[in-house]
Amino acid sequence: MNNSKFQFNLMCVGETGMGKTTLIESLFNMKLDFEPCNHELKTVELRTKTYDVAEGGIRVKLRLVETAGFGDQLDKDKSAKVIVDYLESQFEKYLQEELKARRMLQYFDDSRIHACLYFISPTGHGLKTLDLVTLRELAKRVNVIPRTETQKIEIYSFPTDDETVSTTNQAMNTAVPFAVVGSCDFVKKENGQMVRARQYPWGIVEVENEQHCDFVKLREALLRTNVDEMRQRTHESLYENYRRDRLRQMKIGDGETGPKIIEKLAQKHREYQDEFSRQELNLREEFQKKLDHTEADMRKMEEALAAREREVQDKHEQEAKKLDAEIRQLTEERMKLMAKVSKKLRK
Repeated sequence: MNNSKFQFNLMCVGETGMGKTTLIESLFNMKLDFEPCNHELKTVELRTKTYDVAEGGIRVKLRLVETAGFGDQLDKDKSAKVIVDYLESQFEKYLQEELKARRMLQYFDDSRIHACLYFISPTGHGLKTLDLVTLRELAKRVNVIPRTETQKIEIYSFPTDDETVSTTNQAMNTAVPFAVVGSCDFVKKENGQMVRARQYPWGIVEVENEQHCDFVKLREALLRTNVDEMRQRTHESLYENYRRDRLRQMKIGDGETGPKIIEKLAQKHREYQDEFSRQELNLREEFQKKLDHTEADMRKMEEALAAREREVQDKHEQEAKKLDAEIRQLTEERMKLMAKVSKKLRK
C-alpha cells in the first residue's frame, strides 16, 4: 500500500431518513458513529467526523460532514444558509492562514469541502423548492453531485478533456443524478452467492450490481476517477472566487504579498478597532444617559416619598394634638362634674 496520505473532505446534504449515513458506510465499507437524527432539531446541525481509510491502495484522511435536521424546520430558507455559512467559513480559515506573514500551509488542516453528495427524494415528481434554492447556493461553493441541467444550475460535471478518463466520465455524466442503494448487509442469492443488498418483500436490490442501481458508478466517479480533479477545482476555482471577493472587500490587490499586504491588513485592523472604539464610546454615552436619567427619576421618587412621609407625620402630629386637647377638655369637664356632685352631697 502507498504510504502517502491526502485529505478528502466530503459533505452529505439531504433530508432526515434519506439514508445518508448508510450510503457513506457502503461507499467506504465501514461503520460510522454518527448519532441517529430525528425531526425535532430547531436548526440544521453540522456534524463532523474524521477517519483514516484506504481506497484503491491509497491512505485517505477522510473528513465527513453530515447535515442533521436539513429541511425539518418550518422556515426552510435557513437550512441552506447554515450550510453556506459553514462552507464559506472553511474558505475563510484557509484565507486567513494564507495571509499570514509566516504561513505554513503544508501543516494546515485544510477543511475546505471537496465534494457534496446531495440526496434527492426518490418519491417526488421533481426537485422541491428547498432543493433548488440549496443547490443553486451550494454549486457556487462546492462540487455538488448529482447535477441537474434542466434547472439551469451549474453543478459539478465530471471532466471529459483527459483522454484517460474521458470515456468513463462521459458514462458517469450520463448516469447522473445517480439512483443509488446503500447497504452493509449481506444477503444470500438463490445460487448461494453472498452479496451486499437490500432485502424487500418482492426481492433484493444488489448494491454492487450495475443493473440494479448506480452505486458502482458513484463510487468510481467520487472516490477513484475524479478525486484529484475535485480537490483541484475546489482550490483553483471555487476557493479562488471566494478569495478574490474577500480581497476586494479588504481592498487588497490580487497577488499582493509581503510587507505591503501586511500593512494593508494592519490598516484594516486599525479601521475595525477605530470603528469598534467609536461604537463602544457611543454605547457608553447612551448607557450613561440612561443611568443619569434613572438616577434623576430615583431622586424625584425619593423626594416625593420624603414629602409624603412628612405630610403623613404632620397629619399624625396634628391629630395627636387635637386628641390631647379633647382629652384635657373631657378631664376638665369631669373634674367640674365631680365637684358639683360632691358639693350637693355635703348639703
